[in-house]
Amino acid sequence: MELNNLRPAQGSVKKEKRIGRGTGSGHGGTSTRGHKGDKARSGSKEKRHFEGGQTPMQRRLPKRGFKNVNREVFAPINLGNLDAYVQKSGISDLDVAALVAAGLVKASDKVKILGYGTLTSKVTIKAHAVSASAKAAIEAAGGSVELV
Repeated sequence: MELNNLRPAQGSVKKEKRIGRGTGSGHGGTSTRGHKGDKARSGSKEKRHFEGGQTPMQRRLPKRGFKNVNREVFAPINLGNLDAYVQKSGISDLDVAALVAAGLVKASDKVKILGYGTLTSKVTIKAHAVSASAKAAIEAAGGSVELV
């Protein structure tokens, strides 16, 4: 076997359908578009969501729920994560800038402190929101909470 003898497997390669090359080609005349109508014209195409006249998916499915456009989205931080960061870094005054520098939140996020985990060290926290259980745990450890 040499390179000049290599051939594709029998039946694996089909000829390209050449449209508009005369009646002898079998695809001349109307060029497989049929007679008249919008689909026979140039520049005609169906929209991506068109389902052939069948009632489209977005009209068949029931409409549910509600999207509140005024919803405030917070980046949650648990007390356990805060405590681990305080133990590692030794910083006890935590504000949003310090949390961003630590990589716990993004600069564009609003921060909410949640009460999951335990806090062993005294910290001063400045955040956008704090849950009631987190506030109680922080004050029990001798720290304080300030809302931004």
